[in-house]
Amino acid sequence: MTTFEDAAGSYPYQVPIDAYGNGGFRFADMSHKGALLCLPSGIRAWGVKAPADALTKDDFAAIFNEADFIDVVLFGTGGVHALPSAQLRAAFQDAGIGLEAMTTGSAARTYNILLGERRKVAAALLVVA
Repeated sequence: MTTFEDAAGSYPYQVPIDAYGNGGFRFADMSHKGALLCLPSGIRAWGVKAPADALTKDDFAAIFNEADFIDVVLFGTGGVHALPSAQLRAAFQDAGIGLEAMTTGSAARTYNILLGERRKVAAALLVVA
């Protein structure tokens, strides 16, 4: 299996998440340790280190850059559900993008379903240990 880093930390297509856990993800016959952004332009490494409730609009800049192609972002907050800050929720509302926070497992499964339905979906997934 190829590591995601061998592919320069990005993959140019939206594909389902095959597995998650142990600090990483598997998708498209690749594995990646660390957080992920699943965007209409593809999947890329997401270098965030802060807990879910401490992330800011700047941490989601790549999502806001693709706002015209996204209706909803599934925010996987790790192994425990965490509520994003009021400022972050307001930034998504101002951009016209829905933000749904849930555990990473729930976000990955929901992302796969909505992707299969060809919905305008993105995911921001923090790792699960």
